[in-house]
Amino acid sequence: MSIVKRNNLVFPSLMNEIFKPDWFGGVDHISFDVPAVNIKDNEKEFELQLAVPGRKKEDFNIEVDNDVLTISSDRQHEDEVKEGNYTRREFSFSSFKRSFTLPETIDSDKINAEYEDGILKFVLPKKEESLPKPKRLIELK
Repeated sequence: MSIVKRNNLVFPSLMNEIFKPDWFGGVDHISFDVPAVNIKDNEKEFELQLAVPGRKKEDFNIEVDNDVLTISSDRQHEDEVKEGNYTRREFSFSSFKRSFTLPETIDSDKINAEYEDGILKFVLPKKEESLPKPKRLIELK
């Protein structure tokens, strides 16, 4: 014999069925986390990539202040329904803010950014004095 939890109250069971998260084709969990980041250290620069699909270039606010790169986005999206009765209408509000302290080796005046295919990509060039110097031969006299 196994133990089975049983709810004898009809009303709470009915309410759980009607208002369960996947009712009428919905989703179980919606997450509004900060975007995932990849940082790559190349010889002459750093590459910073953020995964932020479904946005436009105008949705981003990017600034550098006191060697801190701050990337933020605040977006509100509503499905436009002008007429008719609807059973379900989902609103989408999402925002994030990520800040990165830049190392002293970054030339913050030459930072470039582009947004393509849901990836926000930054190129953070290193200062000339921080680049590795090539080998040189020293002649004996």
